[in-house]
Amino acid sequence: MGEVLGKVLVVDDDEVIRQLIAVNLNLEGFEVATATDGQDCINRVLDVMPDVITLDVMMPYLDGWATAQKLRTEEATSHIKVVLITARAQDDDKRRGRGIGVDAYLTKPFDPAELIQVVRDLAVAGQAQGPGRGLV
Repeated sequence: MGEVLGKVLVVDDDEVIRQLIAVNLNLEGFEVATATDGQDCINRVLDVMPDVITLDVMMPYLDGWATAQKLRTEEATSHIKVVLITARAQDDDKRRGRGIGVDAYLTKPFDPAELIQVVRDLAVAGQAQGPGRGLV
């Protein structure tokens, strides 16, 4: 296998979706770790230090909104690129994501090729910037 394109933390409470995303990203050359919900993401993020987090919105314990907000407010994680993946496609939801500062928003069902391209673009942008926030 070639060079690793970046690290991704895949967060979804649905094991099938979590594994689908993880396998697709792994096949494209990303190093992938997974988390089962928002609290698991927060607990693991500093150990994994991903370039990108794919984050489901509707999860138990700590939902994607609260998780993204927490990631953005903590200095150690504020630079990590966040992709919200959700069945909630209303304009209010997208505005809420922009307000939190997420970097991309994909709606389920999503095209795996589109997800891979979004993650690839964000990983490259994040690596070029290094720690410290900027918009893509």
